Amino acid sequence: MTSTTIESNLQEQHLFQPPRQFSQAAYIKSIEEYQHLCDRARENPARFWSEIADNELQWFQTWDKVLDWQPPHAKWFVGGKLNITHNCLDRHLTNSQKNMPALVWQGEPGDARTYTYGELHQEVCQMANVLKQLGVTKGDRVGIYLPMIPEAAIAMLACARIGAVHSVIFAGFSAEAVKGRLLDAEAKVVITADGGWRKNKIVPLKKEVDKALANHEVPSVKNVLVVQRTGQKIYMQPDRDYWWQDLQNGTSTDCPAEPMDSEDPLFILYTSGTTGKPKGVVHTVGGYSLYTHITTKWAFDLKDTDIFWCTADVGWITGHSYAVYGPLSNGATTVMYEGAPHADNPACLWDVVEKYGVTIFYTAPTAIRLLMTFGDELPLSRNLSSIRLLGTVGEPINPAVWLWYHRVIGRGNCPIVDTWWQTETGGVMLTPLPGATPTKPGSATLPFPGIVADIVDLEGNSVPENEGGYLVIKQPWPGMIRTVYNNPDRYLSTYWTKIAPKDGQYFYFTGDGARKDNDGYFWIVGRVDDVINIAGHRLGTMEVESALVSHSAVTEAAVVGRASEIKGEELVAFVTLKPDYVATEELTQALKQHVVHEIGAIARPAEIKFAKALPKTRSGKIMRRFLRAIASGEEVTGDISTLEDRTALDKLRS
Repeated sequence: MTSTTIESNLQEQHLFQPPRQFSQAAYIKSIEEYQHLCDRARENPARFWSEIADNELQWFQTWDKVLDWQPPHAKWFVGGKLNITHNCLDRHLTNSQKNMPALVWQGEPGDARTYTYGELHQEVCQMANVLKQLGVTKGDRVGIYLPMIPEAAIAMLACARIGAVHSVIFAGFSAEAVKGRLLDAEAKVVITADGGWRKNKIVPLKKEVDKALANHEVPSVKNVLVVQRTGQKIYMQPDRDYWWQDLQNGTSTDCPAEPMDSEDPLFILYTSGTTGKPKGVVHTVGGYSLYTHITTKWAFDLKDTDIFWCTADVGWITGHSYAVYGPLSNGATTVMYEGAPHADNPACLWDVVEKYGVTIFYTAPTAIRLLMTFGDELPLSRNLSSIRLLGTVGEPINPAVWLWYHRVIGRGNCPIVDTWWQTETGGVMLTPLPGATPTKPGSATLPFPGIVADIVDLEGNSVPENEGGYLVIKQPWPGMIRTVYNNPDRYLSTYWTKIAPKDGQYFYFTGDGARKDNDGYFWIVGRVDDVINIAGHRLGTMEVESALVSHSAVTEAAVVGRASEIKGEELVAFVTLKPDYVATEELTQALKQHVVHEIGAIARPAEIKFAKALPKTRSGKIMRRFLRAIASGEEVTGDISTLEDRTALDKLRS
């Protein structure tokens, strides 16, 4: 963050109006209705959110105050009491939804399960009681390290039902990454599986948990609950490890939802940052419940008759908000799929859409780019007529990819909801409302009603139209992050002081560069820090660098991103070796595997470049913009006068 503005060159002239038939049946039917909602929210934010909370959720006790704003700390619906699982499950049991599908799951090998709302409620209550039997009480943290199987959603809901704080860990992370997250959260119980299926291979999960817990290195963990998924032989430690199915059998299906204070923590979700150590983002019950509910309803025009498929793993915030809590709160059917597109069945996603009659399909641009490589024939050979809305998430979508998505998957008839948001925001922040907002390929369009977004320079001044700057949020919203777990100073420094408060007004700093066009549409132009977005997943470069440096051969490492046709971005690592090591292909592969071991396969560098020295300023700062240019095969430009040793740059370029 050295410049006050960000250059932006992306221009897109296409404009797509919402399909008339779609608008007629939508909750928000016109841009005028959208604007009316925004005006109401601006005139009286407290009343706006209060009315939505009162109309859309069931509360055990109403709140005393809508918002207690002590910048930059917010408390929403102060004194109110509710339980998110009551809103996701119990309230749907009093009508016909009880016998409607709540969760539809497709396993990669072909097995499948469907749970009605009544059945899902029973499963959640049983597991909530099992957790109680294991000594879990309100406020205890539970680590969840599961593949995309129904038990992942059930575990989340079971924790929430008894007031335990869940911390879901992406099943692609390694033992070291799991250990670090369990340690930080001081988890009491870990829920895992023997393994999961991905691309026709078993991914061992219990083995990674055993490594993470070895030598009593996570002393807070007392028990491990294991779901039998793949059936391979695993080690079960006596008096610590228990089979999920064994404890579930015979357990009561009666477990009243614990009344939770609106500001009680619901979950901790770790997200990477530039400092290396992942941040434990804390979300609370009341604000998150409301925000995920209403954003799911309005941004996706979700009806209780919809079959909603968010392809995100529950290990990421998108899976939390739009694969579990948002759809269930609205009484719709949510779809979960265990696998991923691969050579043996590149049409597997379209097969799921066809089989279950998916009406709303929400995925990442990375996935869309991959699906494009398989050609138009596969999706055109499947019956995708059930789809009425398409969504994208995780990264800006290239206009050409947007147009393919619209033309081939949507058959030219479906609105595309291109959403921008973050782990920290809880739900979508910039998004079209599909029945109201004209869309431009590549633009997340306009703020969700009640969200006050702006593009500013480093002094907090709004920048002119079509000039790049820093995307900020200028007012609190219910779904906002409350703190970084056990690190309030990091909460302040990361989100609220990058741009100094102006006239007493605090700006939430998103870390993204953006611009607004002449119509007020927002265009995200990329990260302004060193977080790399791989396939829609944010990974901190410092975390990868730390993993590389932990190898016995490495003295120093710098990691940058470069464009990838499939993943959006991929990692390139620049490494200096200790004197007694030489650069070989064998060492290259060993270093890549070491990163996988330390973090997980998602962090595997696409390329490792060995260097005698890295280009640094006199103060010791690595000049990453030069490394990005070299990694991308571009000409190194700009001022190099601050380089301490110019030969380091010359050697990298040669």
